[in-house]
Amino acid sequence: MKSICFIAQFPPPIHGLSKAVDTLYHSNLNKKYDFRPINITSNKKILHTLWEIWKGKSDLYYFTISQTKGGNLRDLLILFLLRLKGGKCLIHLHGGYYRQLIEKDCNEWQRKLNYKALKHINGAIVLGKSLKPIFRGMIEEEKIFTVPNCIDNQYTLPEQTFRTKLSTIKTCPKVHILYLSNFIPSKGYKEVLALANIAKKQQSKQIHFHFAGIFFDPKEEAFFHEYIKKNGLENYVTYHGVVTGKEKQNLLALCHVFILLTRYPKEGQPISILEAMGNGLVIITTNHAGIPDIVQNQVNGMVVDKEHIQLDTIFQYISTLIDDRELLSDISCKNYDIATTSYTEENYIKNMDNVFSKILQ
Repeated sequence: MKSICFIAQFPPPIHGLSKAVDTLYHSNLNKKYDFRPINITSNKKILHTLWEIWKGKSDLYYFTISQTKGGNLRDLLILFLLRLKGGKCLIHLHGGYYRQLIEKDCNEWQRKLNYKALKHINGAIVLGKSLKPIFRGMIEEEKIFTVPNCIDNQYTLPEQTFRTKLSTIKTCPKVHILYLSNFIPSKGYKEVLALANIAKKQQSKQIHFHFAGIFFDPKEEAFFHEYIKKNGLENYVTYHGVVTGKEKQNLLALCHVFILLTRYPKEGQPISILEAMGNGLVIITTNHAGIPDIVQNQVNGMVVDKEHIQLDTIFQYISTLIDDRELLSDISCKNYDIATTSYTEENYIKNMDNVFSKILQ
């Protein structure tokens, strides 16, 4: 049995990367391979991490790399140590910022060390085809693999439940719109608030906006609640806080449209979009990072230029969905079918196994 060492971020905290790692680590592949975990969530434990790597021996080192300058210094130490050990190394980038980090944020010596370190790895995984250029000129093309994210099974609406939801779309009195992400300005939550304000001004009684996620900055939280109060949006907006488990399932099942107008620099391929598709939501998003690999304009919903977000145009599209429930139903059905055939946990695990097998040959 081949052994694979996971040098990766495990939960807690739970986010896209740590959840993907956890799903893979606890999959049935742990019967095919001998998995060993080294948790790199805390950079304060770097000496312990290096010692754990040095004393162990594995056929393959699966390493989830960072997109921050400090995290990259840690990664360079780990890559150097793996080269000394002579082990095969497969890196996995859960984002789209690495190349910009290296070329723009790092000084010359750190940039050169990255180019040198990546010459010796055995493979790199990105989330979509549009993200492959991140490693172009650094890693040979045939060593760059594409593995899309997946939806956690618990957040995919069961088929019978989805069919029931689909049957109510044409008659439901309100279209429910969801923002489910961290409350960071570059994720676009302020634009969604502004859309709620447009709805109020136009007295669109058939729309309700739902927000869920965490605030990292008290100023952002204050702005959010003050905006609602100042503009009298209490009847148009509901804030659900951080949602997990059954509460998150219920919220996804309730809503019809998902909005994420992201320009977040470290964005990769938002799992929240896939979760929304797995519940039959129409997607309104931007042409940012790896999103074009999973969402097409006028196919899965609306994809807008991240540099020119026009709220009036977006609101007009939402109004079209409200008036044309047949269109809303068709896109809902299409997104659900795509999500439940292409972005399942089973597909993700199978794709990862294929990459492991190629590297270990």
